[in-house]
Parts: sequence; structure tokens; C-alpha cells
Amino acid sequence: MQHRVRAVLLTPSRTMLLIRRVRPGVAPYSVIVGGRVEPSDAGPEAALLREVREEIAGEAEILSLLHTLESDDERQDFYLATIEKWNFEDRTGPEFSEEGRGEYVLQEIPLTAAAIDAANLMPPEIRPVLREAIERGELLAIR
Repeated sequence: MQHRVRAVLLTPSRTMLLIRRVRPGVAPYSVIVGGRVEPSDAGPEAALLREVREEIAGEAEILSLLHTLESDDERQDFYLATIEKWNFEDRTGPEFSEEGRGEYVLQEIPLTAAAIDAANLMPPEIRPVLREAIERGELLAIR
């Protein structure tokens, strides 16, 4: 089973960081920063911190596990985390240099249900989880 980790990154501006994917032949969509847990990682949280460093050259503080999505072949853990600084120009993940992967654009979106819906967030199963947390005020209370 593939294990992935994702960071719902909350900024000091009370926004969330996403990566907008623009690929040939596919409608643009957004993903939450993160990726695969590698055998060399000390665990899921270490993998998540590594992915944040690779993808946005930032240092996150993990607060808690928000939600887990599981299928027959994949598990995705979504963590709530805060981030103070990042630099998308200094990203180092291997996916950024692969030919044909399309564009990766860093997005900073407001913590609103409307912004979540407009981002075309993937996987779609995480959208209601985030909407619910926003409506309860949980995400805004963290910052």
C-alpha cells in the first residue's frame, strides 16, 4: 500500500498554501503540499517535513492529524500545520525537473469554503473535510 502525507499549511496571513497543477490535456486543479513516505523517512511526520522542504523550501510545524483517506492501494494522511516562511523558487523536489509534468504554481488562498471550492482541490474527498473545519472555525482559530 502506498502511503502519502499532506500538509494543510496555514500561514500567518490566515491563508492556506496549495500547489496548482496545470498539465496538458487536463483541467487545472490544486493539491495540498506533500507526497510519498519513502523507506528512508523516520516516519510519516518526518516524510511530511521533508516534502514541505522539497516542494516549497519551507519549515512547517505539524499540529495534528486532521484526516485520513484510505483505499485498497493508498493511504493519505492530512496533517494540520503552520508555516511562517517559504520560497517556491528554491523548491527541490524531483517532480519539478521531470519533462512533461506540466506547471506547478504556488497558491495562497483564503480560509473560506468558496476558495476551497474554486481551487478544484484534489482529491475531492478532502474538500468537505476542509469546508467543515472552516465552518466550525477550527482553521482560523489555529492562527
